[in-house]
Amino acid sequence: MTSASQRVFSGVQPTGNLHLGNYLGAIKRFVELQEGYDCIYCVVDMHAITVWQDPVELKKSIREVAAAFLAAGVDGSKQIVFNQSQVPQHAELAWVLNCVARLGWLNRMTQFKEKAGKDRENASVGLYAYPNLMAADILVYRATHVPVGEDQKQHLELARDIAQKFNNDFATSIAANGLPEKFFPQPQPLIAGPATRVMSLRDGAKKMSKSDPSDASRINLTDSADQIANKIRRAKTDPLPLPESLDGLKERPEADNLIGIYAALADTDAQGVIDEFGGGQFSQFKQALVDLTVAKLGPINAEMTRLVADPGHIDRVLGDGAARAEAIAAETMTAVKDIVGFVRR
Repeated sequence: MTSASQRVFSGVQPTGNLHLGNYLGAIKRFVELQEGYDCIYCVVDMHAITVWQDPVELKKSIREVAAAFLAAGVDGSKQIVFNQSQVPQHAELAWVLNCVARLGWLNRMTQFKEKAGKDRENASVGLYAYPNLMAADILVYRATHVPVGEDQKQHLELARDIAQKFNNDFATSIAANGLPEKFFPQPQPLIAGPATRVMSLRDGAKKMSKSDPSDASRINLTDSADQIANKIRRAKTDPLPLPESLDGLKERPEADNLIGIYAALADTDAQGVIDEFGGGQFSQFKQALVDLTVAKLGPINAEMTRLVADPGHIDRVLGDGAARAEAIAAETMTAVKDIVGFVRR
């Protein structure tokens, strides 16, 4: 069985407009990682339906996310870009892992509590169990690295726990089948740089979100230059000048957020931004942030528009990626079936 020396897996849900947080927290990182790793980038449409999705809008969103990957600079001919539902081994392995993971582990998952809210009894089983599917997404490719933000660390830890328990539970069978002792690797987190958690432009204590009812709270990747400028100029700030030190960002969430966004877009850090703008007025800094954001997102917006207008091309990229992904996933599942004791064709 072949093994991946340095393989990255990551995915983005197709659930509405992609925004700056998706770009800085994930897609920008995808582009950077492809220089040093074999990368598998997935539009995780099976995760999307843990809450109800309009079928017409879901198809549109799947293609839009794929277009964003390509427009940002992911090379679909060298890296694997596909949508999850085209590779059935994700669901196959997820069921096996459902039988390995423990209820107590899932009960500790904070995201389910946040998403289900007070009406937990009406949440779907998929929403509850989707961390196991996320583990399957990673492990079916025996990925070695996963780029994660703060809100996904817990899920990666679960994937590592599941991998270890599978290896332990089936140690004798793994050895009998002549497979590596650590059949599933322990995927390592790749922590991104500045602004991995981009906050709302209207409330620095809330994460930038597709679901926020206020469109002014986020910068969408499909926003025009004028829309970007208006949103940044109207972004919530406090009456004080920009701080002149990192300590000055404490208790100033909106200033911290805008400085973090600038740092991530400029490939610098917060200290570098403070060195340049510290002590100045927000009005001047916001104009610099407008110019930088438009310069970075404008070309991506234009290329996304071109790609989305050619859905046939996007579907061919996804189909080719799915075929390459399935070749890897099928090999893993063949071994898993032998390890577990299934009789296969």
